Amino acid sequence: MIADRLQFAFTVMFHYLFPITTMGLGPFVAWFTWRAYRRRDPIDAAAATFWTKIFTIGFAIGVVTGIPMEFQFGTNWAGFSAHAGSVVGQPLAMEGVYAFFLESVFLGALFYQRGIVPTALQTVAAICVWLGSWTSGFFIVVTDAWMQHPVGYTVARDGSIQMANLWTVLTSPFAFWQYAHVISGALVAGGFIVAGIGAYYLLSQRSEEFGRRFVFAGVVVALVFSFISVFPTGDQNSRDVTAFQPIKLAAMEGLFKTENGAPLAIIGMPDVAGGQLIDPIIVPNVLSFLAYGNFTANVKGLREYAHALWPPVELTYYAYHVMVGLGTIFQAIAVVAAFFLWRKILFRMRWLLWILMLAMPFPYIANEAGWVVTEVGRQPWIVYGLMRTSDAVSPTVIAGETIFTIIGFVGMYFILGVLYLYLVLREIGQGPGRIPAHEGSIEAVS
Repeated sequence: MIADRLQFAFTVMFHYLFPITTMGLGPFVAWFTWRAYRRRDPIDAAAATFWTKIFTIGFAIGVVTGIPMEFQFGTNWAGFSAHAGSVVGQPLAMEGVYAFFLESVFLGALFYQRGIVPTALQTVAAICVWLGSWTSGFFIVVTDAWMQHPVGYTVARDGSIQMANLWTVLTSPFAFWQYAHVISGALVAGGFIVAGIGAYYLLSQRSEEFGRRFVFAGVVVALVFSFISVFPTGDQNSRDVTAFQPIKLAAMEGLFKTENGAPLAIIGMPDVAGGQLIDPIIVPNVLSFLAYGNFTANVKGLREYAHALWPPVELTYYAYHVMVGLGTIFQAIAVVAAFFLWRKILFRMRWLLWILMLAMPFPYIANEAGWVVTEVGRQPWIVYGLMRTSDAVSPTVIAGETIFTIIGFVGMYFILGVLYLYLVLREIGQGPGRIPAHEGSIEAVS
């Protein structure tokens, strides 16, 4: 089982780097395309083309890296597919039919008959690509949310889990707030990517008009969604975890002992054997307030539950604090950048432009850490309260076979990763275009 989990963890975490990119950049593709069409602005048109190329590279690699995960449901997780496939199969199929086709078809239309400024068809296509990327994320998150908090199902006589109400699954409040938090996190990444690449152009003193527009748009989006990621989306998602997965909450916070007025641990080291948090920095009573809206509320610790039901505490705790810590840093960077943007001096502040550029990888780390909390914190359940992960594996697949394929995936994904970086860095190096001194028109470089 360990090999099966390692393989799926590696493939899904590598794959998710690309949906973060497409969900985060989709609105920027639509925004610049719409502005170019409405204002007949060739600069915005070149910006739209540039971000469409970056989006397309991420989309293509995302498709390739996502395919092996579908096969793993049959090869490595046959028990899960047999017992829960009736439920999880439907939103996954809807993702392919309604979202993937929408996204891929209209992505092709974006490149059709490209001119100096976008046509009405390309503008509609850009909006559909954006909506397609978000719709794809919705169906995937709905599937995962059902595994976190199963609703709309019945258990058949043979023990299999059957779909009872698809609408209940699709409209689960747990899924809504989880999806909102996922999209918010992707937009933080998108904002920092756009601002960071804009900062690079300003620092290198090339394509500066594009750089200014990118930094402005990226900083505004990063500012708004770095706060939305905390409230309401992060807060409401955490309240759902408190209500339906209290053991995960205790692991996230490193809370071993049940307390009235439970403290919030800013930092510390969980000692599972000793049942304590070593050298913590705490804020008294705050965890009770965040969890239940009452500073004296009772919050159950891990000791209240059987040890067999504990998730891997250290991994859950550290991943959660990495996510929260980075999220706080994103807020600080965005606030400072927005302040100097308001003062109209951001584009000249090289030290802050350097920070924006160097910050680009960290939203990816925060997003991945958030998913580690979600999935690892759910253990030992693959479907919370209904099916254990140990019962979900394929009984006929031996560990050696899985380890062999992991090695193959590592090699293949390394090549894909290098190819992705080469293509993206080449596009960034070429730049979106250059503006001649006369006429205000634009001549594309690529």
